[in-house]
Amino acid sequence: MDLIRTGLIPAPRAVLLDEDGRRFPFGPEPALDAGPGTGSVARWMRQELGAATGWTLPAAGAGAGAGAGAGTGAGAGAVAELRLRLDPDAAADRGPESYRIDIGEDGAELTGATTAGLFWAAQTLRQLLGPDAYRKAPLPGRTWSLPYAAVADGPRFGWRGMMLDVARHFTPKDGVLRYIDLLAAHKLNVLHLHLTDDQGWRIEIRRYPRLTDVGGWRARSRRGHRASPLWDETPHGGFYTQDDIREIVAYAAERHVRVVPEIDLPGHSQAAIAAYPELGNTDVVDTAALGVWDDWGICENVLAPTDAVLRFYEGVFEELLELFPAEVSPFVHVGGDECPKTQWKASPAAQQRIRELGVDGEDGLQSWFIRHFDGWLAERGRRLIGWDEILEGGLAPGAAVSSWRGRAGGIAAAEAGHDVVMCPEQQVYLDHRQADGPDEPMPIGYVRSLEDVYRFEPVPPKLSPEAAAHVLGAQANMWTEVTQDRSRVDYQVFPRLAAFAEVVWSCRPAPEERDFAGFEARMAAHYPRLDALGVDYRPPGGPLPRQRRPGVLGRPIEGAPPNV
Repeated sequence: MDLIRTGLIPAPRAVLLDEDGRRFPFGPEPALDAGPGTGSVARWMRQELGAATGWTLPAAGAGAGAGAGAGTGAGAGAVAELRLRLDPDAAADRGPESYRIDIGEDGAELTGATTAGLFWAAQTLRQLLGPDAYRKAPLPGRTWSLPYAAVADGPRFGWRGMMLDVARHFTPKDGVLRYIDLLAAHKLNVLHLHLTDDQGWRIEIRRYPRLTDVGGWRARSRRGHRASPLWDETPHGGFYTQDDIREIVAYAAERHVRVVPEIDLPGHSQAAIAAYPELGNTDVVDTAALGVWDDWGICENVLAPTDAVLRFYEGVFEELLELFPAEVSPFVHVGGDECPKTQWKASPAAQQRIRELGVDGEDGLQSWFIRHFDGWLAERGRRLIGWDEILEGGLAPGAAVSSWRGRAGGIAAAEAGHDVVMCPEQQVYLDHRQADGPDEPMPIGYVRSLEDVYRFEPVPPKLSPEAAAHVLGAQANMWTEVTQDRSRVDYQVFPRLAAFAEVVWSCRPAPEERDFAGFEARMAAHYPRLDALGVDYRPPGGPLPRQRRPGVLGRPIEGAPPNV
């Protein structure tokens, strides 16, 4: 009951509220006592909580934290109503991202095992302050208080992520920064950016300017999925400059979110081939005639298996590694998925390469690509991760797997000693429709409701304990073929991302034992937070009239039951 009363999402490990319902009322200008090593969290609190409350949170005076009532004034000698502390010894027992919050008659003390744990404590504090703590300016006459409480918490998984596809429909930089804040508000700590695909190349590579000058733009876009006869004739595109990327990475790091860049190869590469035709299979395709693809699906135009193509992408990755420092982005995603082999089968040059390399056919060529970059990245202190197709033809020794085609790939990889991020399409693809009714906008794939996502279990029960230890965590994937703007992305992502966040942070019971009714009760307190953040989520009762897209076809799975 204490958990429901707090409305906290994701649920903490333990929460205890005062039986008498007492609350600590903040004074008009609370002081902040930031202990050693807590400066970054103090800076975030002054920026974010300060905007909503009007507080400046001045540093507490000498002797702060020794106890005082509410309403103490700021300035010299002011007693802290908020205190930040680090307790590194707690990391060994409760994990590096663990934290405690203690709220009593002298205010609130937040203690983290690391600065990451302390930051998650600050996110919990913000939730306890109420939905107006998420606004960008204070409301007139607003007063602030916290319930007397003790919270002890820490995450289940170290990889708690969301993939945002910015290649199919471009998300401007401010939108990416906004999603970093939304992830952090839900204690998610990985943003996987899908930066390149057939329909667009979204990152500046200075030695190859045509990747964005040409590859960053397409002439038109299909409106709806592949069955739709509708087209948007407006050219679409955009890209992030290298300074944009540096800003995104730094902004995320301040919020303890790691950014994982994805440069897709050897498939999903038509935008790159349109920019540099020599990258394609020129002996079977007139690659000079190709443009950036304007349709959705799996494209036949893939990279040629040549040393020149390897050198080209090494140049891409050299610039990429400079933008994503190892200490904040140790993983680099290379895609490796949905690579049709038709052109390689028809290409004399590709067939000759198979013989030269002594690999097992076209699958061996794909594995050759992945193994090359696995070694290349490892030599530079990075780890390769790719979609589960990288298992085809043999898994690169140091590679990790994003298991998207169900759990089988992740199970096979984990049992072979490879690390795995679980993101099965059937359960955590947020572009899939949320209900089976006709009002869902451009419905895609499986029906996956809020409860379906809440009952997702990242660790398959058949895994041995040794293999289960290789499950780094999970991520929810948001593909953007039919989500062309911020509102449409919001609608697909929320509120299901809140359920996913609880799965990867705190859900330990078997899926059928989880208290979904309790989660729904806490969501009643969470929807006003999303409102204050300006999130255009799907309401519990279904889409609003403005959220529907009548007459625009999606991609329901033929013959599938509503919840398959």
